[in-house]
Amino acid sequence: MADVKFTKNELRGQQIRLAELKKFLPTLQLKKAMLQAEVNEARAELRQCEQHYVKRHSAIGSYSALLNEKTSFDLTKAAKVKEVRKRHENIAGIEIPYFESITFQEFSYNLFDTPAWVDSLIEGLQGLMEASVRIQIAQEKINALGVELRNVSIKVNLFEKILIPRAELNIRKIKVFLGDQQLAAVSQAKVAKQKIEMRKQHAAKQRMLQVNQLSPENSHAD
Repeated sequence: MADVKFTKNELRGQQIRLAELKKFLPTLQLKKAMLQAEVNEARAELRQCEQHYVKRHSAIGSYSALLNEKTSFDLTKAAKVKEVRKRHENIAGIEIPYFESITFQEFSYNLFDTPAWVDSLIEGLQGLMEASVRIQIAQEKINALGVELRNVSIKVNLFEKILIPRAELNIRKIKVFLGDQQLAAVSQAKVAKQKIEMRKQHAAKQRMLQVNQLSPENSHAD
């Protein structure tokens, strides 16, 4: 309250500020709700990606015994990522990443010198890597949305719990002060009026006394 002046101009300023805060608050609340919905959806997407990854991992696990066989190439190179393409969409004012495609480094081997199961294993390894990338992007999405949601939530709380109540309190205090000032002014005006009336009455009495003293009857009596 130290920076609040108890004047009519300050009152109008606080009322305008309060109106602006109340006008902007619904926009923040809507943005918060939108972001919360997006966060919930992104978390659900992440769970699906994680479940898909577990399935892929379990499928590759079935090849564990076969992996002990010697091959003329390194199978880990079959799932080496060359490029991950992402698109970005603007949601509630922030850019959110979405998985688009994945490209692997070129990998070749002699079909005649390798077991028949190698093709399936390579496909499984690449699928596992794609599932891992999808998890990373889903987590990026959650992180970006989460940061914005926290920022908006802070603003909503600031409006609801501090700025609006403070403006309302300032308005009430200024109104009380101005009301007291007006009441005091009215009381002072009444007192002044009463004093003026009393002075008039006293002056009238004095004039009456003077008239009586100067009347012929009073002169004859003397």
